[in-house]
Amino acid sequence: MKAEQMESHEMHAEFIDVSRETIQLLLDNLNKSIIAVGTTSLRTIESLYWLGLKAYYNELSSEQDHIHLSQWEPYETRLRLISKREALLALLGWLEKTQLNRLMAKTQIIIAPGYTLKVANALVTNFHQPQSTLLLLVAAIVGKNWRMI
Repeated sequence: MKAEQMESHEMHAEFIDVSRETIQLLLDNLNKSIIAVGTTSLRTIESLYWLGLKAYYNELSSEQDHIHLSQWEPYETRLRLISKREALLALLGWLEKTQLNRLMAKTQIIIAPGYTLKVANALVTNFHQPQSTLLLLVAAIVGKNWRMI
């Protein structure tokens, strides 16, 4: 992260490709711990919630080439939040409606202090370099004691 303030940082976009079966598997296991292995997995899983929210309110493009989650969308949404079950069901409904078997999108989600996990319950990750947005992600999950890890 080169910017002095987090708000000035332009988060890179990552391409995500999630099968209908994976979304169904998450849905079927919401009563268990959903543990993301790696920060990219966490960003993908959490993006599913926000894309599902858009699908729930019919604001998700029907053209896969135009599906994008901007970095500040989770913090600035005007939409009423729904449960993770509703979000994942909305994504499955969107896939059915669009006759697709996979959700392909770009996500710029930045998980930083103040963010509350929507789908995942935990993260397993490795060491991250100073000045990395991934440290923001770890701090968002761990809280004030992130430096003690």
